[in-house]
Amino acid sequence: MNTHDVKVHASAANLPRQQQLAWHIAEFAAHCGPIDADVREMIACRIVDNASVALAAINRAPVAAARAMALAHPRKGGATLYGLDASTRVDAEWAAWANATAVRELDFHDTFLAADYSHPGDSLSPLIAVAQQMGLDGAALARGAAVAYEVHVALVKAISLHKYKKDHVAHLAPATTAGIGAMLGLSTEVIYQAVNQAVHLAFSTRQSRKGEISSWKAYVPGFSGKLAIECIDRAMRGEASPSPIYEGEESVLAWMLGGKDERYSVSLPALGESPRQILETYTKAHSAEYQAQALIDLAIDLSSQIGDLSQVKSVLLETSHHTHNVIGTGANDPQKSDPEASRETLDHSIMYILAVALEDRKWHHVDSYARERARTPSTVALWHKITTVEDPEWTRRYLEVDPDKRAFGGKIVVTMLDGTTIVGERAVADAHPNGAHPWAWPDYAGKFEALTRDTLGASERQTFLAAAKGFTALPAKALDGLLPALPGGSVIPAKPTGQGIFDRGLD
Repeated sequence: MNTHDVKVHASAANLPRQQQLAWHIAEFAAHCGPIDADVREMIACRIVDNASVALAAINRAPVAAARAMALAHPRKGGATLYGLDASTRVDAEWAAWANATAVRELDFHDTFLAADYSHPGDSLSPLIAVAQQMGLDGAALARGAAVAYEVHVALVKAISLHKYKKDHVAHLAPATTAGIGAMLGLSTEVIYQAVNQAVHLAFSTRQSRKGEISSWKAYVPGFSGKLAIECIDRAMRGEASPSPIYEGEESVLAWMLGGKDERYSVSLPALGESPRQILETYTKAHSAEYQAQALIDLAIDLSSQIGDLSQVKSVLLETSHHTHNVIGTGANDPQKSDPEASRETLDHSIMYILAVALEDRKWHHVDSYARERARTPSTVALWHKITTVEDPEWTRRYLEVDPDKRAFGGKIVVTMLDGTTIVGERAVADAHPNGAHPWAWPDYAGKFEALTRDTLGASERQTFLAAAKGFTALPAKALDGLLPALPGGSVIPAKPTGQGIFDRGLD
């Protein structure tokens, strides 16, 4: 690995491009080493994971709307859409928009947490779309995916966005761009210009995850993927972009992050070194914010010890700074305690999540968020007894450099009306690589089976799983099987009242 010192430089310094972070990213992407077998296997797992949650969300309103927008951009020889037959093809950037929205909608796929937060699997939809449109094979897709994960993890480890209230799309966009560049075998120069443009356009605020959280949270990866494809296309045509985009006097570091006095150390593989950081990432067994994963597992275990939940006086969660301030009472968001809040808000309310997990002793991606579920009087009563506090030790463990020691959970203290207490803690989710049951291929396949058995026949499920497991051996123009089609009539169009500009002139 090579560690690069990144800071703001005055314009007069004329920082050489070979010393810029965007160049280091591009150079690695253009010269990455061979993809190891365990990395290829984990990419296959994440392809399955994405398909699972995308098909489970296929008829939810944001997904239907994104798909309608994509269908307004048909392209012979383009890319396919989740749920639809491969004969229906659209422009790759619009396939990325629709497919990434489907993957993100349920907040139910992979994650990586360090100095910042991320869902690295959000890069897969645009990568597959470009591979389909460009006629690439599975080996090229593996290279692009491994590079995208590597860049994403490197940026998330080194540069905190949330500290300055910026959304984590700012790391997703350059990672996806680098992955597409690597997949296409582009030069360092071309990828560099595309990364500059992607970073320049990707910065946005964290208001998308604050207060009344909207469906835009699901659309962000689609926006990022569409942006990355457009940046690569423009750079391939010989066009340049703002630079140095990270280090410049009026760059993103200077004015959107820490300013001229802050320095970052970003570690990327040396030229020819194999990308392996996907193996540090992890997926979700439960459809909720990742910091809730271990706490859902813990709440389910504690519930049997508590017994009569009406006798609970209070529930205190001692946890990390992030959990307390983003999904806990430290956020000071009244919406997180409102039974009428959106699904997106509820999956960012650890108070709601704990109340439901304690009552139901399980978690379901639809039932646990149903409006009638949130309005249940006993749930509301328990929900409003739950508070969170930051414990510096949990924050330290959250930020631990050693991946084997990182912790994303907390300690729950339940105080009963009679004064007795029930206490438990969980450092990581059961499905985490360091958890009680680390997920491997059979678990990802099981998740796909569970989420699609009502919509796909057994033979169709097995055909998809076989294609995903052996995706690196798929020849050029044979990647359609990575986006399963559902039986006719299973995919519902967006409601007519939701028509937009792109619908005009289609009839």
